[in-house]
Amino acid sequence: TDTDTILIVDDTAVGREALEGLLLNQGYTLVLAENGPQTLELARDIGPDVILLDVMMPGMDGYEVCQRLRADPRTAPIPILLITALDDRASRLRGLEAGADDFISKPYDRVELRARVRTITRLNRYRRLLAERAQFDWVAAQARDGYLIVDPHDRILYANDQARLYLDLAGEPGRATFLSAAGRYRPEPVDAWADWPATDRARAAAHTRYLVRPESPTASACWLEVKTLDQPAGLEGQRLISLRDVTYHITQWRNERTFQGAMAHKLRTPLGHMLTSLDLLAEDLPQLSPEEVLLLVQTALGGAQRLYDEIEEVLKFVNVPVLSNTDERAKWAGLPQLVARVSAELELTAVTVQLAGEIQDAPLALSAGALEWVLGELLENAKKFHPTQTPRIEVVVARSTAAPADANTVTLRVTDDGLTLSPEQLAQAWEPYFQGEKFFTGEVQGMGLGLSLVASLVWEANGTCQLYNRADGPGVVVQITLPALEPQ
Repeated sequence: TDTDTILIVDDTAVGREALEGLLLNQGYTLVLAENGPQTLELARDIGPDVILLDVMMPGMDGYEVCQRLRADPRTAPIPILLITALDDRASRLRGLEAGADDFISKPYDRVELRARVRTITRLNRYRRLLAERAQFDWVAAQARDGYLIVDPHDRILYANDQARLYLDLAGEPGRATFLSAAGRYRPEPVDAWADWPATDRARAAAHTRYLVRPESPTASACWLEVKTLDQPAGLEGQRLISLRDVTYHITQWRNERTFQGAMAHKLRTPLGHMLTSLDLLAEDLPQLSPEEVLLLVQTALGGAQRLYDEIEEVLKFVNVPVLSNTDERAKWAGLPQLVARVSAELELTAVTVQLAGEIQDAPLALSAGALEWVLGELLENAKKFHPTQTPRIEVVVARSTAAPADANTVTLRVTDDGLTLSPEQLAQAWEPYFQGEKFFTGEVQGMGLGLSLVASLVWEANGTCQLYNRADGPGVVVQITLPALEPQ
């Protein structure tokens, strides 16, 4: 609290009222006690900022109260002013030995009393701030998360060891801004960072900010979850920023969803063939001719072989790399065949592909497995959210031409004729939701879009994602921009 609490201790009502009258309307919270035991109890319960303690009290005098307060760790730091009519040297020495911080002699001067109290409360507040800062420094130094304090202009005032490690900060931050220090990361989703460094509480509540360091041939991707907190009164404009490494959680969340999706897509058909054939053999074997038995066995065997092949393929999705070795990268020329295979698995019949000729021999910035999974997610989404589950889908790949900065990028655009999305769905579709899911099911209440999984792969490949409604009718356009790689 911003109001200092003063505990006034005197065994006489006149003494308590006199001190209360002098300090009333001075901006303090005043609490009164009339004996030693009551003082000890109140000091433990309320933790006052200052205790004005009368020395001459029956039973437990002020010296004993002072000693007991200093012996209790809960009350030991509280400043104590002894109020005494004794002005001799021996009494003051005894008070100091008991642990008193200062003395006020009776009769006291009201100006002096107020000045002493004001000075000691200020010193005590400063002492508490130093102690709290020391505790914060210790906790921050031991923390596994990164913590920074920035000023109203986003300049870094403080960074703990973990934040320095994440952001490669050497020595004093100087006048570096937070975003400039985070330059080797991609701020995602873009909408969530649009007003940085301004603090929009509604936006902060609706979006989670991430810093994503894309995967490279020599290093895995890194995800930092970024949260901000306004500082309390007296430090207006400053913000505390926390950086938490959520790479493991993002990877686990994505792998769980990826594995579930792959299982559903790839294993249902061969299992169906096996179960149907074996069921017929079990029920009708005596009535079946040798030719019919052979046909059913061959069907079951074919299903088993396909099941084995599909399981091998599914396992490739677990910990699927965003990038891969150059020799393993697919080329854009294989996209039509890949789209055809995924469309067949999803029973989609109206999917067209346009592929610019000049990039057909160029390798992808995604691994073949990652691209197959991305296409599967996008095409399944188009089917799932079409009113009749029969969408017409266009897949177009071309070099980006929107701006000179896009000259070295390739755009993959998937357009359907399904539903038109709300602004909230468009804004939040790309955000990973791992932190809101207890069991990593991938099912987010109220949204239902799996685009956050696509975004997690694309961002790690140093790409960007866009989602917008079609201008010429119902449906949406998913646009993925990836770095253009030169043909080998």
